[in-house]
Amino acid sequence: MTDHLSPLHHTHVAAGATFTDFAGWQMPVRYTSDLAEHHAVRTAAGLFDISHMAEIIVEGPEAPAFLDYALAGLLSTAMIGQAKYSLLLTERGTVIDDLVVYRLTHHSYLVVANAGNRFAAVRALVERAVGFDVAVTDRSDDYALIAVQGPRAQAVLEQTTGLTVEIPLDELKYYRSTSGSFSGVPLLVGRTGYTGEDGFELYIAAESAAAMWAAVALAGAGLGLVPAGLACRDTLRLEAGMPLYGHELSLDVFPAQAGLDRVVALTSQDSFVGREGTEVGPADGAWRLVGLAAEGRRAARAGYPVFASVSENKPAGIITSGALSPTLGHPIALAFVEPSLAEPGTEVSVDIRGKRLSFAVTALPFYRREKK
Repeated sequence: MTDHLSPLHHTHVAAGATFTDFAGWQMPVRYTSDLAEHHAVRTAAGLFDISHMAEIIVEGPEAPAFLDYALAGLLSTAMIGQAKYSLLLTERGTVIDDLVVYRLTHHSYLVVANAGNRFAAVRALVERAVGFDVAVTDRSDDYALIAVQGPRAQAVLEQTTGLTVEIPLDELKYYRSTSGSFSGVPLLVGRTGYTGEDGFELYIAAESAAAMWAAVALAGAGLGLVPAGLACRDTLRLEAGMPLYGHELSLDVFPAQAGLDRVVALTSQDSFVGREGTEVGPADGAWRLVGLAAEGRRAARAGYPVFASVSENKPAGIITSGALSPTLGHPIALAFVEPSLAEPGTEVSVDIRGKRLSFAVTALPFYRREKK
């Protein structure tokens, strides 16, 4: 299958980006160096192309009731302009995808799905819409999605020529959105993020993406803004303890295993797809997601086995994501481990290329920004 190209592909080529295949898309993995881009987001701001994400419009008189049925978490209680993190579950209660859902009006929502799960998410929503007065429309190819992340993200957007918003950015709360325009083209600005920093997402028509990117880049030139690729996005989200579908979440993982119980509204949501499976939950002894940290410089990578001790030969867990943390300066990882090993402070052993190294179970997130 031919790789999808972002509406910003030629912009990235001109900037000298290195590309990687991600969920069937050719996306920039880095422009200069992973470390430089990572540190720029932590100290100033990074400019990301995340146009590979899927945008699905759900609208109609019964849209709120439909989403309460189709997804985990009450979407009908969201205020207009509010965003909520949600889960699309199988009948047995495991995760098809994790989503961000924006309530646009009383009867319309924007569902943002992961690129690799676009068609699975659309298919599931369309199938679940039967019997509801609602329309589900895949608009992914119509939109570009640009993210500005970092402590200076707000300042960058406030200085972007041609950008206007209905709600001033300094009044826009976390997990809220506002409509606006760029040079007369309508856009939606969300304040969510996947880096652990303050940040914004700009949803705009694909044909206006290059002009929007150029204007934001120009505004941020004196504020330390740099274009940033998927490599640093991964280390940023790992430091923030955020799951990545295909690593920490999958069709084999229940929300409770991944520490996402809070997303599932069992006490207030009467009926939703996956409720019965969620109530049953994972089997006794099912591995749980934890954070791991170590001293030294050798990082544990996805797929490396975890053991209860150096002398044990039977794996008691597996690394799902790992890196040498650019911000903290030591190895960190996310891993599924046996419940008996999940308590913070527990020492475990990880096999890193044939050598056992000690890691300690650590409360998440690894990194938390200082809020003003």
